[in-house]
Amino acid sequence: MEKKKDFSSILAELQKLDSEQSLPPVEKWNPEFCGDMDLTIKRDGLWYYQGTPIGRQRLVKLFSTVIKKENNHYYLVTPVEKLGIKVEDAPFLVNRMQQLETDKGVVIQFEDNCDNQILLTKENPLWVELDEKTGEPSPYINIRRNLNALIHRNVFYELVEIAEERMMEQERHLGVISADEFFSLGTI
Repeated sequence: MEKKKDFSSILAELQKLDSEQSLPPVEKWNPEFCGDMDLTIKRDGLWYYQGTPIGRQRLVKLFSTVIKKENNHYYLVTPVEKLGIKVEDAPFLVNRMQQLETDKGVVIQFEDNCDNQILLTKENPLWVELDEKTGEPSPYINIRRNLNALIHRNVFYELVEIAEERMMEQERHLGVISADEFFSLGTI
């Protein structure tokens, strides 16, 4: 029979780790699967445990450091546990952006709901997926490893405000320039 896991067991494991200065090396951890946890990360960036929103942002930030994605499934992992969680869209939500002036030009910096700061670069690209039914755009950026963040609609509108037109593959695109790269927000 599967042993039921909850916040307290994984929190105890996390407290054993010294993760204050850097992210834990979850890509190196391959513990046995311990079962699913009743944890859902909603499309709006809110985290729910047993159907109730998690109100302590510090706890959300701590758990966000040990998310691992394998074969389109998400897990919270420690060196000794692997618990399945549900993610409706992306595990992170970009809710702020700013333009930084650098010696190499403007670089766009995003910040997500777990205080990750991400520079829009070739290594952390932005892309837009269109809903097949509604045509509504959903913009994303890579946060780390194979984990992505949905870019909040308000931030997307900020990007559109600073966007410029450019021809790519014989189509007109609206996009932004960051770190000397052009990132398409879509065709026009």
